[in-house]
Amino acid sequence: MVGGGGGAGEPLRRAWGYHPECPGCRVDRRNEEREGIPYTELSLIWLVTVSSTLPIQSLFPFLYFMIRDLHIAKQEEDIGFYAGFVGASYMFGRALSSVIWGIVADKYGRKPIIIITLISIIIFNTLFGLSSSYWMALTSRGLLGLMCGILGPIKAYATEVCRKEHGHLGLSLVSSSRGIGLIVGPAIGGYLAQETLHKHTQDMVLEDSISVEEGLSGPTAEENSAGCLNLFTNWPLMSAIIAYCIFSLQDVAYAEVFSLWAVSDRKYGGLSFSSQDVGSVLAFSGLFLLVFQILVYPSVAKSVEPITLVRIVAVTTITVFNILMNDAVAQDVRASANGVAVTLMSIFKAIAPAIAGAMRPPGILHAEHLHNHRSCEHFQAVLR
Repeated sequence: MVGGGGGAGEPLRRAWGYHPECPGCRVDRRNEEREGIPYTELSLIWLVTVSSTLPIQSLFPFLYFMIRDLHIAKQEEDIGFYAGFVGASYMFGRALSSVIWGIVADKYGRKPIIIITLISIIIFNTLFGLSSSYWMALTSRGLLGLMCGILGPIKAYATEVCRKEHGHLGLSLVSSSRGIGLIVGPAIGGYLAQETLHKHTQDMVLEDSISVEEGLSGPTAEENSAGCLNLFTNWPLMSAIIAYCIFSLQDVAYAEVFSLWAVSDRKYGGLSFSSQDVGSVLAFSGLFLLVFQILVYPSVAKSVEPITLVRIVAVTTITVFNILMNDAVAQDVRASANGVAVTLMSIFKAIAPAIAGAMRPPGILHAEHLHNHRSCEHFQAVLR
């Protein structure tokens, strides 16, 4: 029986009998017999999540230089505009497909989606790194997001391969591993972006060579469709998703604006950073997320309710929102719920870099204002 999202107890919970041929039943039986933490499964989840997260922000340290060398921008001030669309294309593609991937994962299993995503990352991330035109970079990046359906299933899988008391640890591991990917990704993109050939005279053109970045037996198709529609009326789920989307919007906008501002020339109000400098700054800032998720959060989650964590400790929003979203639905629609969350979050993340790229940083606006002001003063002096 499907319950309301705000009811007491465990909402949308379904009782299943044990079937020896069902992989999900075998996992449940194994969890009942094993009281310890499944280190092997959680280690693989950690490795897979890190690998799938690396391409998300690894392009930002060198994106400015990549767009410049593709010669799509007619003037330097327009580079941020074109870079914004490349940064947004990944999240736009992921927004289009995340719900579909979640439904497929609920029907056919989590592992096939995870494998498809990893193969897609290898193919499309390589194509992005080898892009010889702006439109090739934009398309390959969009296809990478379209085929990246791992985030919803991996969150559901992390809570299903261990006992209920260790479910928070599984979600915390997903968040911390994503934090590692968001740290290492920009660092790799920044330090490995530059060409190793010698650069000598000023009139010598150097073209940068950019390095690239278990099935569950589920309900029928009709029940699956009804379950997906009920997700949108589940207020605990949707409230967590809305807050998650707002957090994601500012997070991606910051990464985009900071990268463009840092590498902009000083005459435009930028910092004239190299791609290595940008990678170092982003990696250092993300280190605090990793330390908190690994050392602080697991012990706090054992003694404090998730809703209390949302109210008190805002820095843990990512993991707490994952817990709230997974606890708000039953296992048989968990991947679909995460798919809805990833879709809405990806829409916000797709909007963020596009808006941030089109908006010139305050330093550039201030520099242009000073330039115009000085020009007016010079013109007035000539008239006198």
